[in-house]
Amino acid sequence: MAPRRILVVRLSALGDILHALPAAAALKRTWPGCLIAWAVKPRFAELLEGGGVADEIIPIDRGTYSGVRDAVRRLRAEPFDLAIDFQGLIQSALVATAAKARRILGFHSSLVRERPAALLYSDGVQTAATHVVDMNLDLARAAGAKTGAVEFPLPPGQPEGELPEEPFVLAAPLAGWASKQWPLEFYGELASLLREKHGVRLVLNGAPFQAEQLRQVPGAVLHLSSIRGLIDATRRARATVGVDSGPMHLGAALGRPGVAVFGPTDPARNGPYSPAVRVLRAAGAATTYQRGAEIAASMRAISPAMVFSELRDLL
Repeated sequence: MAPRRILVVRLSALGDILHALPAAAALKRTWPGCLIAWAVKPRFAELLEGGGVADEIIPIDRGTYSGVRDAVRRLRAEPFDLAIDFQGLIQSALVATAAKARRILGFHSSLVRERPAALLYSDGVQTAATHVVDMNLDLARAAGAKTGAVEFPLPPGQPEGELPEEPFVLAAPLAGWASKQWPLEFYGELASLLREKHGVRLVLNGAPFQAEQLRQVPGAVLHLSSIRGLIDATRRARATVGVDSGPMHLGAALGRPGVAVFGPTDPARNGPYSPAVRVLRAAGAATTYQRGAEIAASMRAISPAMVFSELRDLL
């Protein structure tokens, strides 16, 4: 029997929500008449609004009592036939459980980040897939979805701030972990190479609270925005430069050509899900997934000249 109401749980972060979009799109294609509600942290809701997959967005705000109360009320307003936890945390599994869905799917205990989360699932799904997008698609298949072409349904975005009228390359230098960032001074060198040898500006995107850090980069155009503004700027960019963070995955999802610099994380698992983005990673780079406070040596091993060389072909 086709599910009438489906709850998708992927609370954060930007790149991880993007990686769950193709699975949610497959659910929608398989059962076009179903309602898909998406439980997400409020600051990432813009990524889903107007994208065509989430019919309802349920903000999960644990910061206040009223936020928790309102989330539970909305989760239980009408029964869900199916809940799918794409995150694998105790927190996300509890959200799926709070909805009292008839069936709760998640990854097998050997695959989730917090093993107790799997105790709350009706079914723990095994997958041999390597990339997170493909793992999520396997979870959708286990729910009964038919997967075909991989789609990333995204909203159009909204112009924010000032962008160059001439062609530009877009970069978002700051990531959740310092260890997987590319040195800020390298962006200054890249900005000079792009401007002097190609007549192209380098635009640095960030949230308003990141302005002070990004202003340290000489020769680059500063673009501060919300997620909506980032989507719009990415659509307008000639190419992108990124690290293993949400903005890079957004560029890949939108099919923009670009260069991704990787170090302590594995591009086979977390890399750009697009042939249009080229990955640079130093030979012998150690895969650690350590959330270090210092930039990894393997990230420093990729020079601005190496990134420019790849960009020159793309431009």
